[in-house]
Amino acid sequence: MSLPRTLGELRQSPFSESVLKTRHVKDELRDNLAKRLRQPCPIFAGIVGYDDTVVPQIVNAILSRHNFILLGLRGQAKSRILRALTTLLDPAMPYIAGCEIHDNPYEPICRRCRDEVEKRGDATPIAYLTPEERYVEKLATPDVTIADLIGDIDPIKAARGGHELSSEFTVHYGLLPRANRGIFAINELPDLAGKIQVGLFNIMQEGDVQIKGYPIRLPLDVALVFSANPEDYTARGKIITPLKDRIGSEIRTHYPVTVDEGIAITAQEAWTQRNGSNLRVPHYVQEVIERIAFVAREDKRVDKRSGVSQRLPISAMENVISNAERRALRSDEKLVVPRISDIYAAMPAITGKLELEYEGEMKGADNVGRELIRAAIAKSYDEYFAGVNMQQVVQWFDLGGEIGLSDTASAKEVLNGLKSIQGLMDKLAPLDVNTKDSPEVQVSAAEFILEGLYAHKRIGRSEERVFTAGEKQPKHQEKHFDREEPPFRGRRPYN
Repeated sequence: MSLPRTLGELRQSPFSESVLKTRHVKDELRDNLAKRLRQPCPIFAGIVGYDDTVVPQIVNAILSRHNFILLGLRGQAKSRILRALTTLLDPAMPYIAGCEIHDNPYEPICRRCRDEVEKRGDATPIAYLTPEERYVEKLATPDVTIADLIGDIDPIKAARGGHELSSEFTVHYGLLPRANRGIFAINELPDLAGKIQVGLFNIMQEGDVQIKGYPIRLPLDVALVFSANPEDYTARGKIITPLKDRIGSEIRTHYPVTVDEGIAITAQEAWTQRNGSNLRVPHYVQEVIERIAFVAREDKRVDKRSGVSQRLPISAMENVISNAERRALRSDEKLVVPRISDIYAAMPAITGKLELEYEGEMKGADNVGRELIRAAIAKSYDEYFAGVNMQQVVQWFDLGGEIGLSDTASAKEVLNGLKSIQGLMDKLAPLDVNTKDSPEVQVSAAEFILEGLYAHKRIGRSEERVFTAGEKQPKHQEKHFDREEPPFRGRRPYN
């Protein structure tokens, strides 16, 4: 349907004065959320792993008409959630055409719009905003000023229009007034200087702002939302106590709880469609990539306060596919199948995402990264081959067998060598792979088994990716008990 274009037409439409004058943006969010709750669809599309934890708390905050803050470590979808709030706004919102702060046609707050309505009446032109245009986001940085957020007096406007400096016509509005009748989001709130945070008090409690000390009050209609890292990590600044007191709900986000949730997020976010390439990413490769982040979050050499972002497995997955794609292009292979060796080749996408403690710094990011990958491989290997007898494969190496598996070698080059390993190709069934599959798939699966045995120290591997027999642990001969040797001393006699 065509939307009304004048104030007179607007009065006779569903955007009547009785509806629009009293319906604030928080009421709008609440009403549209209530409608969505009655439907069997997700509240926020694309948000994985928060259905039972974070999302219910956000729903409660919106139903309570609260301003709220999302607290969590990096890579926990805080910004994505805030941007998803626009899906709870109406498809179109009318405002007086040309207004910088999108005034309500029935209750304008800026001087220009009041004069316009008084002059033109029902002929006042009306324009509309989409939900995306009603979302204003600001990344907090220490150099943000009150003028940036709220506004300032513009002397050039005063000179050109012949106005007094105290006139409302000389105001240059900041981001907050321009978000009127919409959502205003501030990312990384603690980075905002304390004196600038004070400037948010009025809008959060009294619902208005004042500009430059002149008696100009703007009763804005804004839903304020924030994101921040926990204060114990963000040493650059903190949220001042009075501002925290004015924020209605504080909601904590978290990393994926299960590997499957992490895989779903990575599959959703990673760029995997490569110009129509025939790509097949084995599930065990996805698991290993995801477990790297899980292992790193528990590793004492990685800074817990900084966290391990979900961007690590996303970036690693893209690098792994790229390395497999590079091999396929050079070898003229039609099917791109990542291997475990491609994960080691994706080290640049892993080490840059880790904030290391002192012990990790001493060991080096590359060494820590390799050990994290090895631990992730061991855990994934156990998911498929716990209880499977691999003694025949290990024995082949113990008898002097060795094989090189370069990450650049084509599948056909190494497949015959893998088939010569006694019993190896018979163990692929838990991976849903058999000898009828393509060479690329068979090589990837067989390499995963060898890497799993290496991760458990049952076979060895050099830096050049040559698999050999593992180092045998020396057997310590039990020593005969001798009472004459310490710490077995004779009882001290009493005096």
